[in-house]
Amino acid sequence: MSLFKRIKNIMKSPEPVKPEKSLLTLAPGDMIEVSLVMYELIGKTSMHSRNEIVLTLRDGKTIRYLKIENRESTYYKLYTPIDGRLDSINEIPTTIEMDNIEYHMEEQYNGRVVVTGKTPFAVSDEQYVWEFQSDNRKLLRIEWQDGRTMMYEGETILSADVQIIRAT
Repeated sequence: MSLFKRIKNIMKSPEPVKPEKSLLTLAPGDMIEVSLVMYELIGKTSMHSRNEIVLTLRDGKTIRYLKIENRESTYYKLYTPIDGRLDSINEIPTTIEMDNIEYHMEEQYNGRVVVTGKTPFAVSDEQYVWEFQSDNRKLLRIEWQDGRTMMYEGETILSADVQIIRAT
């Protein structure tokens, strides 16, 4: 190696450190396997104040939603949209009976969300969320934003059942 190459290598700036990839940095185009079903990530709703994201997943024509909460552990919940309506978001009951299953309110919160890609809500704005759980561990989620209500039924997913394949 010549003297000039050595000096050039000393003067060359080091490569920038690549940011660490986490679950919260997933983006449309990534692939996610949930319970042995492969989905394409087509949208993402992030609520940074709660360190959680809701991913819009597509498998053919089937749309599902994967909620990822990054707390002391990482929690996964897989939801399917359901038809339903509310008379008023100001009077959300603490118990809801649906299809002979009684759901009890587990959590109610609101915060600013940031949306990317194809999601139920087209713009980033304040979102209100109510989460319910039944005695047999079924989940119900209600979201309200800008006058639009979305309802979902779901279940908790083990972290071992979720595999991520990032787009290149």
